[in-house]
Amino acid sequence: MTRSDLIATIASRFPNLMAKDAEIAVREILDAIGHVLSQGDRVEIRGFGSFSLNYRPARTGRNPKTGDAVPVSEKPVPHFTVGKELRERIQASAQRTPRRQDTSDVAEQ
Repeated sequence: MTRSDLIATIASRFPNLMAKDAEIAVREILDAIGHVLSQGDRVEIRGFGSFSLNYRPARTGRNPKTGDAVPVSEKPVPHFTVGKELRERIQASAQRTPRRQDTSDVAEQ
C-alpha cells in the first residue's frame, strides 16, 4: 500500500472527510513519526507496532563500480517492530487464506 492508497482508503471509509483532509492527516502523522525518530526517540502505536532507531556500526564497504574499499561511517536506521495485536491478525489471516505465489517464480519455470 502506498501513501496515496492509504489516503484513498481513509477518504472512502469516512465519507464526511474530504480527500484533501485525509491527505493532510496522513502527512501530519508520518511527519510526526519522522520528526520523533530524527530526535532519537521512539514511537509506539498500541496494537500496531513501534518505530525506533537501530544503529549500524562503521564498516568497510565496496564501491560497486571500481571494487575499491570505502569506509562507511556508523549511522542510525529506522526500525519497525510489529505489535502483538497486528501480528495475531496477520497470523489468523494467513491461516485462512493460502499464501500468494511470487509471480517471478512462475515466469522462470
